[in-house]
Formats: sequence, structure tokens, C-alpha cells
Amino acid sequence: MDAQLGQLVTSTAGRDSGRQFLIVGFNGNRILVADGDLRSVKRPKPKNLRHLCLHSVVAEEIRTKLAANIPVSDAEIRTALERLQDGGEEVDG
Repeated sequence: MDAQLGQLVTSTAGRDSGRQFLIVGFNGNRILVADGDLRSVKRPKPKNLRHLCLHSVVAEEIRTKLAANIPVSDAEIRTALERLQDGGEEVDG
């Protein structure tokens, strides 16, 4: 499975191990993740793909905005994370 914008991931290494994030960007061989709380969208955490567990759900509204270069707020990230953790939206691509 390839990583995509807005996808739900869980950190498997580091001091944030066990925390869930959304993918908000890519920087070379690193994935930029944010949770809207400890890691804001303005200061995302760069993580190695090997240190992330990719889930099969994507926050479609976040993915659409990020793909169109529309700014996303931390509140939107938190809301999307809560929604995905409760029920989840399926990946359509």
C-alpha cells in the first residue's frame, strides 16, 4: 500500500510511538505527519515510512484540500482524526 495525503497512520517508533497522525505531506524519503495537537500542520513531524503503520482509511476532505494546496487547520485535522478513529472512511483509490 502506498502512502497518500490524508491517510491515517500510527507511529511505531520514537517517543510518539502509538500516536495516530494524518499524512500532510512528503519531503524526499520522509513522510510529514500531523495530529493537530502536539504536531501542528505548520510544524509537521517528518517520519520514515518504516516507522509508520499505514491504515486503510483516508480523510477525503483533508486529502482534497492538501492536493489542491488549500490550507488545512489543526482543528480540521483533529476532527478528521476523531472521525477516522470512530468509524472510518474507506479509501477510494
